[in-house]
Amino acid sequence: MIAEAGHYALTLALFIAIVQATVPLIGAHKNDSFWMSFAQPAAILQFLLVAFAFGCLTIAFVTSDFSLAVVVHNSHTAKPLIFKISGVWGNHEGSMLLWVLILSLFGALVALFGNNLPPGLRSRALAVQAMIAVGFYLFMLLTSNPFERIIPPPANGQDLNPLLQDFGLAIHPPMLYLGYVGFSMAFSFAIAALIEGRVDAAWARWVRPWTLLAWCFLSGGIALGSWWAYYELGWGGFWFWDPVENASFIPWLSGTALLHSSIVVEKRDALKGWTIFLAIVTFSLSLLGTFLVRSGVLTSVHSFATDPSRGVFILALLVIVTGGSLALFAWRGPGLKSDVLFQPISREGGLLFNNLVMTTAAATVLLGTLYPLMLEAMGGGKVSVGAPFFNATFVPLMVPMLIAMAAGPMLTWKRSDLKPVLNRLWIAFIAAIVLVLVVWQIQGGAVFGLIGTGIATWLFVGTMVQLGERIHLFRVPLGDSLRRLGRTPRAAWGMTLAHAGLAITIAGITGAGVWKVESIQSLMPGQSVSLSGFDFKFQGVKQIQGPNYQATRATFTVTQDGKAVVTLHPEKRLYVVQNQPTTEAAIHSTIWGDLYAVIGDPEGTKGAYVTRLYFNPLVVWMWIGVMMMMLGAAMSLSDRRYRIGAPKRTRQRIEGAAATSLK
Repeated sequence: MIAEAGHYALTLALFIAIVQATVPLIGAHKNDSFWMSFAQPAAILQFLLVAFAFGCLTIAFVTSDFSLAVVVHNSHTAKPLIFKISGVWGNHEGSMLLWVLILSLFGALVALFGNNLPPGLRSRALAVQAMIAVGFYLFMLLTSNPFERIIPPPANGQDLNPLLQDFGLAIHPPMLYLGYVGFSMAFSFAIAALIEGRVDAAWARWVRPWTLLAWCFLSGGIALGSWWAYYELGWGGFWFWDPVENASFIPWLSGTALLHSSIVVEKRDALKGWTIFLAIVTFSLSLLGTFLVRSGVLTSVHSFATDPSRGVFILALLVIVTGGSLALFAWRGPGLKSDVLFQPISREGGLLFNNLVMTTAAATVLLGTLYPLMLEAMGGGKVSVGAPFFNATFVPLMVPMLIAMAAGPMLTWKRSDLKPVLNRLWIAFIAAIVLVLVVWQIQGGAVFGLIGTGIATWLFVGTMVQLGERIHLFRVPLGDSLRRLGRTPRAAWGMTLAHAGLAITIAGITGAGVWKVESIQSLMPGQSVSLSGFDFKFQGVKQIQGPNYQATRATFTVTQDGKAVVTLHPEKRLYVVQNQPTTEAAIHSTIWGDLYAVIGDPEGTKGAYVTRLYFNPLVVWMWIGVMMMMLGAAMSLSDRRYRIGAPKRTRQRIEGAAATSLK
């Protein structure tokens, strides 16, 4: 009965979404407050129904209800509880239910906390959000029903993919979806603004928090996925430019551009049409990522589905959402003109440069991801576009923007002078040169390593200089500077943390990507290998029994200059239900680098094993940098301006906004 109740709740949520998508929209068109008032309770009720359905599916997994096909294919009684729970979204059907749960959650949050929004804009935005939900409800109920019964039920399940039985990947999809789906709110506000015919500073103030929230979660989701690949797949790397990795990275790039362009709309009432276009494109790219993962056109450890009918349905949904929204933009967008002028060297110009680079980078990664698919579809055979292409195209694109990031926040609005700004950044330039020379002496002349070091130093010190300029450091008494620091808006703190975090992330990527040291060999118990000043001694292996796997556990003692550093225990696991092996790397992290050990297959009959040992310099800096970026986003969200929303517009503001409305 629990499954039937969940199925009924999903069906009922579909009908509530249809009401939410039509009645408030008509009410906003007629300026009928009664009809518009349907949007809020409908959004909240829709969320409660989907949450109930999600709870029913969770109960089915926790209790091992093998009368449901999705539980049979993705669970087993011997699986630990945490992975029974994560199995709810570790499959196609459950992940789509999680998708609509988060979609309805964002709608409910706007309904609950959007009282400061104009009723017409709120009603239209919630109606657009419901239209998206209708498409996904139909997709689930027609092609991907998570409550489909299997008769007769088997005695046990087929277990979850062993690669997904990991704590990092248990929380990776929810965080990634909060980012993916979170951009739907910016999309809904953009479409509502096009329908209404007005985009102004108040609109940007309402949109920015939702965009920032989605960007924060998507950043965390991407970082978690990279972290999982680093320690779970046992290859010593953290990013492979896998097509499904790219599917989440592309909307992150366009979402970053959207976040910065909305600042120009809010502060200067410029780039309005461009910002609307970015909101449409960013969510469309999120839908494209959904299509790539669930259509079967890509083969990856991340992909869920291989059913072509599902791919066709999502492709049709993508075409309708993207095509319809772009058609509306082509019709209404030309009216979103702005008379605001600014010079190329200005704060607006710097943010526009950010947008141009970010969107070009997103287009480059998109082209590299889709080119093999398009070539194969046209009969051109199979080709592979991998890391060499992306490193040769994406990295050079980003270098100018990263250099400009240190100066951009110090430019003034409308018109600025670059020379005084660069004069104030002399200490960042000197710091970058000094550190590059130091690294050159220590690590050698690897060009990409020196460039990455210089850019990371320039950006980090430049960000600190910008903060010092804000509080007039060394220009007024220290007490006055500290008081200014205490009065610094949280949004400014957020920008500082995000930019500094990006600098630290770049340093981590540079260290782990350029100066990684690898050693692959066959070792007998008692033999040692020297690597980057550390001695790894192989002590042998033993067999252990896990809850639903058998494992070969190795022991390495690591010393440096004769002093014990750490004991590492990498494992080679065999999950007995699916007879699938996995690699569990042993990692010891320090601020300067990771000691990384992997045990492979036995070699010969004398107890020798293939081993892979790595020293990954500064890799932990990547995770620290991303956490700083997320903390910066959270601090910006806590700014009072975002908590209270846009101020109520005065009569003069309303008249001014009306003058820019579409006829």
